[in-house]
Amino acid sequence: MAYKKEVWGKMEDGSPISLYTLTNENGVRASFTDLGGTWVTMEVPDREGQMQDVVLGYDTAEDYKENPPHLGSVIGRNANRIGGAAFTLNGKKYVLEANDGSNNLHSGPDLYRKRLWEASVEETDLGISISFFLVSPDKDQGYPGNGEITVTYTLTPDNSIQIDYHMVCDQDTVANFTNHSYFNLDGQDGGWAMDQSVWIDADFFTVADKNSIPTGEIASVKGTPMDFTEMKPIRRDLEADYQPLIFGKGYDHNWILNHPEGEVTLSAAAQSDKTGIRMEVYTDLPGMQFYTANFLSDGPKGKGGMVYQPRYAYCFETQYYPNAVNMPQFPSPVLKAGDEYRTTTIYKFSVV
Repeated sequence: MAYKKEVWGKMEDGSPISLYTLTNENGVRASFTDLGGTWVTMEVPDREGQMQDVVLGYDTAEDYKENPPHLGSVIGRNANRIGGAAFTLNGKKYVLEANDGSNNLHSGPDLYRKRLWEASVEETDLGISISFFLVSPDKDQGYPGNGEITVTYTLTPDNSIQIDYHMVCDQDTVANFTNHSYFNLDGQDGGWAMDQSVWIDADFFTVADKNSIPTGEIASVKGTPMDFTEMKPIRRDLEADYQPLIFGKGYDHNWILNHPEGEVTLSAAAQSDKTGIRMEVYTDLPGMQFYTANFLSDGPKGKGGMVYQPRYAYCFETQYYPNAVNMPQFPSPVLKAGDEYRTTTIYKFSVV
């Protein structure tokens, strides 16, 4: 195992931004930056043995300062949407900024991805890992409590990236983190990704309104375009005349994963017939947002000058359900004061 650290840019106050590249014994490389604790590259072999970078991103730290699609970003304190940009906790109402119509999306606009995190690298029993640490003060983004957050990425010998999230807070608060990487198993410059196939271990999904806020209805995927219980090309039902797809302009929904909450199990997979690359997703979280990059067109040019367009990638965002803090029937994202938030998601790469 090896790693390389290089200066990659500067913050407005002159603080250096660093890029860390981890390499395992198979020659698989992954890079991350302390600007936001962001996942920048993932280079894995295809069936011909050629290395493919399968996550979308940018070539410079300056571009990551913009990054409107959140490429590779750590999202928190709350991933996804909170309806009405407000929630009530312990009888007190907390008002967030409405940055997605009348809702709050990804705890913006004061996003964690715009901040410099402390970084440390170590060799572990699992492989070489990099940890990013951030202190989030009371009322940060509108949330209560002083939070200490650590996100650790580990590159393992079996070509996985294991992401471990940890948070403690001195007040009851919301803790619902995810990673917003966009994957294209044909390579980040592979273009339209909807010919790739996906499987999701979920028999139900949360129905959402036209603003992508769950209505509270839990619907079966059976007999609908939302059924990924057998692997199928993403494009197969993508343009179906089906209200959730019309509202989302494609797939942008939360699937209720079948596993017991708290157990890290295989929950989703994707693969490319073109490159033979397969990705498996393991998590202990109750939900996953499958998003087909329906709005991917803003921001700087991507790596190598690539112009990313809608549906050039897809996201597997493991999470608590959208707006769960306002919906007591959903698994709760509330972290009690002094308790530890711990969750793990693994992205494992292989060839078929």
